[in-house]
Amino acid sequence: MDYAKILKTIAVGLVANSEKLEVRQMPSLDEKTVVLHVYSSQEDLGKLIGHKGVIANSIRQVMAVSSRFDEKKLDIQFESYE
Repeated sequence: MDYAKILKTIAVGLVANSEKLEVRQMPSLDEKTVVLHVYSSQEDLGKLIGHKGVIANSIRQVMAVSSRFDEKKLDIQFESYE
């Protein structure tokens, strides 16, 4: 399953500048863990995280549903380019 593509599809609707949005899947030491990094502009980072992390946690919950079919654990990090 392409978790990076699914996450980008979700995140692109939340940001103003979708050209600067990038989702990368990084290697993990644990084969059951998938590490995803979401990179965006500083202005859009606040929209992706939300007040007190509400939006970020919601994205993590939605993505966790898709990972349960593969018995994987997702680690999603949000970062800005600046």
